Parts: sequence; C-alpha cells; structure tokens
Amino acid sequence: MDSIDLQIRPGERVLLLGPSGSGKSTLLHALAGVHGGAEEGEETGTLQIDGEWPGAVRGRASLVLQDPDSQVILAKVGDDVAFGCENLGVPREEIWPRVRRALEEVGLDLPLDHPTSALSGGQKQRLALAGALAMRPGLLLLDEPTANLDPDGVTEVRRAVARTLDRTGATFVVVEHRVDVWLDLVTRVIVLGRDGRLIADGEPEHVMQTQRAALLDAGVWVPGAPATVSAARPAAAASGVDLEGIDLSIGRRRDAVVREGLQLSLPHASSTVLTGPNGAGKSTLALTMGGLLTPLGGRVRAAPELAGSLRGDPIRWRSRDLLTRIGTVFQEPEHQFVASTVQRELEVAPRALGLDAASTARRAREVLERLRLDRLAEANPFTLSGGEQRRLTVACALVAQPRVVILDEPTFGQDRLTWIELVTLLRGLVDDGVTLLSVSHDPAYLAALGDQHLDLGRDALRTAAAA
Repeated sequence: MDSIDLQIRPGERVLLLGPSGSGKSTLLHALAGVHGGAEEGEETGTLQIDGEWPGAVRGRASLVLQDPDSQVILAKVGDDVAFGCENLGVPREEIWPRVRRALEEVGLDLPLDHPTSALSGGQKQRLALAGALAMRPGLLLLDEPTANLDPDGVTEVRRAVARTLDRTGATFVVVEHRVDVWLDLVTRVIVLGRDGRLIADGEPEHVMQTQRAALLDAGVWVPGAPATVSAARPAAAASGVDLEGIDLSIGRRRDAVVREGLQLSLPHASSTVLTGPNGAGKSTLALTMGGLLTPLGGRVRAAPELAGSLRGDPIRWRSRDLLTRIGTVFQEPEHQFVASTVQRELEVAPRALGLDAASTARRAREVLERLRLDRLAEANPFTLSGGEQRRLTVACALVAQPRVVILDEPTFGQDRLTWIELVTLLRGLVDDGVTLLSVSHDPAYLAALGDQHLDLGRDALRTAAAA
C-alpha cells in the first residue's frame, strides 16, 4: 500500500477490493494494531482508530485472519471462542452465553469440548469468526472469511455478520475477492490497484457501474463478468486410471475414522473435482490418495505407468519417489514452505531430484513467470499475500513435473486475472497428460476443470453430473 488517504466513519460497512498482493490484508492488520513495528517493515503517514494509534486500543477492533488455522489457540472449541472475551475482561457469567450464541450464529454445531485439532479448514474459519463475534467489537475486520467454506457455510457466515452488524452497529471492513457475497450488505466499496494505490471509492452500485473497466483491469471479480477459460472436456475413459481408491477408510488418526467404504478412480489425463460440505473428509481423502496419509482400511492402488519400478501403494513410497509421480498442494500454504526465498523454495524439488543448476533455474523461471511470481523471486514466502502463497505452492508442485497433481482449494485468495491464469495453466497440464484431483468449493473452478465431479456428502461419495 502507498499514499492512501481514507476516513471510515462509525457504522460504515466497507468492502475492500483489489488484486492479490495489493495490500488489502496489510491494511486490515494495521487497523487491528497487530503489525510488529519498524523491524517488520516500513510505515509512513498516520493511522488512527478513535483518534488513537490502533495498538493502543486493541480490543476495539477484532480481526479474522486470512488463514484461520493461525488463529486457533486453545484445544477445545468453547475455550477458543472464549479466549478473546477473557482477555478483554468480560465477566465470566457473560462469556459462555456469548460463546454459545456466536457458535450458533456461524453454524458451528459442535460440543464446547470438541477438539479444535479435529476441525476442517472451513470449520476453523467459522471458529475464528465466532471468536471475533463473541468479543462484540466496535470495528469488525474480516479477511476472506468465506474462502474454503461450502455454500451453506458462506450463507451462514454472511447472515451471522449481518445480524451482528444490525444488533451492534459496529463498523465493518471485509476483504473478499468474490464481490457478490457482500455487495448488498456493504455501504461502501474501496478498491486498491496492483501498485497498492487507491483506484476507486464510493457507493457499491456507483463504483461497479462507473469503474467497471478499471476494476476488471485490476483483477476484481465484477458481478456479471465471468472468467473465460477453455471449457471442460469429458474424461477419456479409455486412457486408463492413474490412482484408484478401493474400499477406503480414511482419518487423521487410527482411532478417528472419518469415512469408510469409499470407491474412486482418477482417470489418466483428466481433471477430477471433489466437493462436499465442510468436515466431510475431503482434504483427508485427498491426502490419502496422494500417499501422505495411511488408509485406515482398504487401499490406494497406483497404475503401473505411475508406479514404474516402485512396489506397493503410494503410502509406502519415499518422498523423493512421490515428487515426480504425485505432487500435493495443501490447504494451508505455509505448511509447505522450507526455504527463505521464493526462488529457493522452487528449487527444493529439482535439487532433490538431482537436476543440474541450469535445469533447476530454467524450471523455476518458467513456473514463476507463468504464475506471476517472478517479481517476488527474492521475497520470503511467509511475507507473501495469501493468494501469492497459494500460487507458490502450486508452482512448487508443478516444478517437479509429476504425473498426478492433488490440489486442496487451489483458487483460494486469487483475483480474477490470477484465477484465469492458474486455471488455464491447469487445463493445459491436463491436456498435456497430467492427472488432477482438486478439492474445491469454487463453482467456476468446477465448471472449468470438472471432467469428473465427485461429491463427498454426509452419507456417501457419489459421482455427480459433469460440470
């Protein structure tokens, strides 16, 4: 962000838009008073809440981060939601009614002693929002609060926020790439450009109508302007199957089976999109198919063309053997970073494969350019925006050129332009012979890459109609 002049009045409801990396999350962090100071970056100008530096009035603002996993603090759901209230000194007799109401409002129907370690990514997002609502802040700051949520979860979260704002009159700032979720709730839209400067500010309808071209150029998801990518093609059944799940039982722990009796196959050179409600086991299934979680029952069988000289199922393969066979992108990007710069992060896999320096540099450069990360080559991966981190993890999987790629919420945090580029890249990989399995709640992604659509509902895994 650079040279921004803004005044947000009490009770305003603001939708903050802009391309990935434009500084939206940085602004929310500054408003919440959680920046670390001069040692963590440069700051010019002044920023105040109620006439004071935000760090001096912590608790006045409540922030839900882009990565809800980083906000889970305590081991039990109820304790985690109560944590903020306890730190604000809310009387004990008031805390637990607030906790129960907040959990109800966000649709997280779980016992108060349910372990937070057992929550899915989408459930953690609801948990983080519940903790923010329970604090009853004067300024509510939300960073991509509906990312990774199923459609019902999106509806519940939006309704919960609307009820809270109507009841409390709190000031509200939300960062979201998907404009249509919040457009009829907010009273003001602020748009940042790729250079971090202000390009639009005003009433939602006026901004959308008069600044349409500028918004599209900046990568904003303008309602009525869908992304255009090559249409999905039917999966080629005759091409064989790369991975097959046979009577699978899955879970993160041996004593906690999430689903059992699952049957699925991934046809070679096709794209399979896995959908379903939060907590249904989609990420667990994807990690099991990728050889990173041990099946609790049944097996994952790899085709001879994928396994090559390796024996046994993917869970028995070494990590180096997986690199060129099955690449996996986690739901939480930062869980995969091991290097100090973007460039070095991309070189990890090629070096593990024993590639020479020239080949390593060439592969890294090609992927960086295709995913618009070349300008960030020397940046620390942990300093990137959420959308940039997501593209980096995809790049790290692709640079090893695996035959199968597994992606968990690959379009999280992407603006319209980077979404088109990412999906076009993935579509091209499939056409070139790569097999994809994606976990996604993104209907546009499903339409573009759903050669095969598997829906993991509450009761069973079923093959849905092709997108």
